[in-house]
Amino acid sequence: TNGVAFSPDDRRLYFGDSHLKTIVTYDFDLASGAITNRRPFATIDHGLPDGSCVDTDGCLWNVQFHASRVVRYMPDGRIDRVVALPVTQPTACTFGGADLRTLYVTTARLRLKTDDLAAQPHAGGLLAIDVGAQGVEEPLFAG
Repeated sequence: TNGVAFSPDDRRLYFGDSHLKTIVTYDFDLASGAITNRRPFATIDHGLPDGSCVDTDGCLWNVQFHASRVVRYMPDGRIDRVVALPVTQPTACTFGGADLRTLYVTTARLRLKTDDLAAQPHAGGLLAIDVGAQGVEEPLFAG
């Protein structure tokens, strides 16, 4: 399980399945918590789907582990944009900053060899990227 995210209107749930290299979407009812109508959203050609978030346009951003990229998907699943990253192992993304216009991407350095680490000095760090989009505020968990 990776990349669980909700559309800005809370009517769709996105779920990344790294084992199947796919992202699926469900209809979601916020009032009841019901999750129904599973269907394919995107198949990942490069790497594995990992963390996701959404923007104000209703697009899904997904980082792809072992693929050095973050991909913006339109609400219908079409790829809108691919942003190359200077690391092979991005793990999660979220929008932040005062105006939610900075995409923050966490990265890993899992099992990278010395040469790989030298070529990827930002591996294991946090990237801050201006992607020309605005995120939605994530709700706080009230447990």
